[in-house]
Amino acid sequence: MSATPTAAPLGTSLVLDAEALYRELLRGVRSLMGPNTQLAGITSGGAWLVERLHHDLGLSAPVSVLSSALHRDDFAQRGMASSAQTQLHFDVNGADVLVLDDVLYTGRTVRAVINELYDYGRPGCVRLAVLVDRGGRQLPYAADFAAARVALPASQVLALARAQDGSFHFAVKQA
Repeated sequence: MSATPTAAPLGTSLVLDAEALYRELLRGVRSLMGPNTQLAGITSGGAWLVERLHHDLGLSAPVSVLSSALHRDDFAQRGMASSAQTQLHFDVNGADVLVLDDVLYTGRTVRAVINELYDYGRPGCVRLAVLVDRGGRQLPYAADFAAARVALPASQVLALARAQDGSFHFAVKQA
């Protein structure tokens, strides 16, 4: 696991260099990849990461995406977005799956996508890599690799955004 502190508090705001964190994530994913590792990104930030990782790692397989929509414990409040559909382009049974996401917080999304993954078969191994682990876990999930660990109040939401040129940046919003 990595604990690279690339977050710098400035007064009351937090500045995160998403591009620097992506480079650290790329290094971490390379170290976790085996010859049969399959990447799957969680919609939407994790899917963006997997798209770019596929390019930077020279992977030719189609990008796989996991949606948490059908297994959320807050489905009644959130509903289902039309863009949130699982698309797996590999046989899950016995697979070494590396799940990617932008921010790990309570663990509820990870729980939901693991349930979704098991709807498609029984993987041999499931690991998790994230750009940012912000703590605050409500469920016992941990990332095998986190490019950074930061602490934010529960009243703030950390969200990855992608510009038209494909570059990443973070937005910190009030919940």
